[in-house]
Amino acid sequence: MLRTFLVAALCCGVLFGCDREGQTPAQATSPGAVVAPAVAAVENRQVTYTEAREPCSAYTDTRMPLFGDVHVHTSYSFDAAANSIGATPRDAQRFARGEAIPFWPLDDAGKPAGAYQLDRPLDFLAVTDHGEFLGEKRLCSEPGSPRFDSAFCTNFRADQRQGMTMLGMVITSENPRRIVDLCGEDGAQCRNFADVPWQQEIAAAEEAYDRSAACTFTSFVAYEYTGTPGTSNYHRNVIFRNANVPALPVTYVDAPFDSALWAGLDAACTVENGCDYLTIPHNTNLANGRMAPYMRLEQSDVARRQYADTRLAREPIMEIFQHKGGSECINGLTSVLSAPDELCDIEAVRVMDKAESYTQMGPAKDGIPTRIPVTEVTKECEPGEIGSYGMLGAGCVDATDYQRSALLVGIEENARIGANPVKLGVIASTDTHAATPGAAVESDWRGHVSVEQTPGERLQPGLLTSGIDGNPGGLAGVWAMENSRDAIFEAMKRREVFGTSGPRIVPRFFGGWSYPRNLCERADLVDVGYAEGVPMGGDLPAAPADGKPVFVASVLRDPAQGAQPLAALQVIKGWIDGDGKRHADVMTVAGSLDSSTPAQDSLCVTWVDEHFDAARPAYYYLRAVEPSTPRWSAYDCERLAPEARPAVCTDGSYPAQTREMAWTSPIWYDPAGS
Repeated sequence: MLRTFLVAALCCGVLFGCDREGQTPAQATSPGAVVAPAVAAVENRQVTYTEAREPCSAYTDTRMPLFGDVHVHTSYSFDAAANSIGATPRDAQRFARGEAIPFWPLDDAGKPAGAYQLDRPLDFLAVTDHGEFLGEKRLCSEPGSPRFDSAFCTNFRADQRQGMTMLGMVITSENPRRIVDLCGEDGAQCRNFADVPWQQEIAAAEEAYDRSAACTFTSFVAYEYTGTPGTSNYHRNVIFRNANVPALPVTYVDAPFDSALWAGLDAACTVENGCDYLTIPHNTNLANGRMAPYMRLEQSDVARRQYADTRLAREPIMEIFQHKGGSECINGLTSVLSAPDELCDIEAVRVMDKAESYTQMGPAKDGIPTRIPVTEVTKECEPGEIGSYGMLGAGCVDATDYQRSALLVGIEENARIGANPVKLGVIASTDTHAATPGAAVESDWRGHVSVEQTPGERLQPGLLTSGIDGNPGGLAGVWAMENSRDAIFEAMKRREVFGTSGPRIVPRFFGGWSYPRNLCERADLVDVGYAEGVPMGGDLPAAPADGKPVFVASVLRDPAQGAQPLAALQVIKGWIDGDGKRHADVMTVAGSLDSSTPAQDSLCVTWVDEHFDAARPAYYYLRAVEPSTPRWSAYDCERLAPEARPAVCTDGSYPAQTREMAWTSPIWYDPAGS
């Protein structure tokens, strides 16, 4: 009890400050509060409101940490495990708010016989069902629809994975086209049938959103743009600022590359109709080089600059961790000079020089694709090469597939055209396909995708890097002034965000030139952090003569009962040297990864880059690390009787331990633009 009180005191006083009434976010709920004046009349708030709502009673200029999930699928997605329990967007909203929902296992009648509930509610949520096949799925699932009894729909319903593959073939094409037998020559039938599920998605988000002064929960209208050309990841989640949204999602079928997506959204989501959006690339570790800038554009400097400016405005952050693994870094890239980093191997789906087996799609018969077994060794993409089959854990690996190396590609491009198209902050999420946002606890993970309903199923090799190769995923963290759509959206836009691999670790990261070295001992750490420098996601101002950047890293452990303390804080620096070579370095600045070093409830350090070169652009981000703890698979192995345990429980082919982490958005230094 005493430790909980001390954690709350540190949280309120030093790490992020209190709201104007001295409350932490968890305390600042006032259901009996007097109705506040109209939003437009509220003064002294650094939030631009775009919707009518009561101002939050819990508000702070120095930001509060909020946790959520912005990558969540329900039965409205064509590939959702949630189909087995019938979970809808409303169920996902209920789950995120802390309610129990029906869940696996299924009874003899195929109905959910279990229940699942988060250990504590989330602060915000974006349900991101696939926009591509809302109409197609409804046509094949709704009795009485014009195509319900067609051969295609009959085969679609025969088997869940078969149905997923039949539709999924559309989005593996570089030039996708809707299925004529299902949608008609012009695709209109599928677009028309997408209207009802899209309106239901919007309604679910609106119903869950707390517009009262209590501000207990924020829900965004959102969807997933699911491009999978060459079976490589090209996915993005589209998050709308408010309920003013397009009549239908702009999908990969409509816009088969990123700049076309932004152009389509710009046309449908305008200032005049009060609409705004951002996009978030996810699981880029499976991209095979397709997250590189300028896909399918002319390569002139003018076109590159236009692309960079658009991406800077519309795509400020990326997903660094989810159930298909981490996208922070990979060991073995020859294009980046860096010592091996053992933490890059935590939940690494791709490993350099490792043989991977997968099944390549073959010709379709009666609408059902065949499969061809393939084995290949993971290699680095050659310059300009684009690989395939990343979504199956195969194909070549590119520097732009991982955040740490992709940020260096962005710095290089900035030197060429004066704009950085890979200036990305970071969040994490689950990518649950079972309508269970935030279900990222290793000891109580119950599966996210199809054929993960039992420990025995989860411990087997799965489809699309699932099963034993998957993990529970992570959480998105934001530093927002209040828990409202506008405040969270603005935090994402300014990149003042972070991601965790599941625990609610709370990191702060400031950079400047003149922070006092004793700032960690001062109660005004946050005020000084903002006043004399920039937070995560920001740009260092111009360097003073002979100056060296000073960074303040302050991290608080997850305050939940039984959560782990902190082992270490690490600053990761990336830079381009005078010869144009890419470098990355990992520096432990507080604590230690050595298990013999005592872990702490909080860690804080002021760190100076003594090797700083004012002529060289660089980035810096913070990684907080917990001690090693059992991986989810170890818990599942224990749940099985010894004779029922598969080989992975005993043969050492998969780790029994993991390390939970948190990552902040970077702080950038640009000698030309600072």
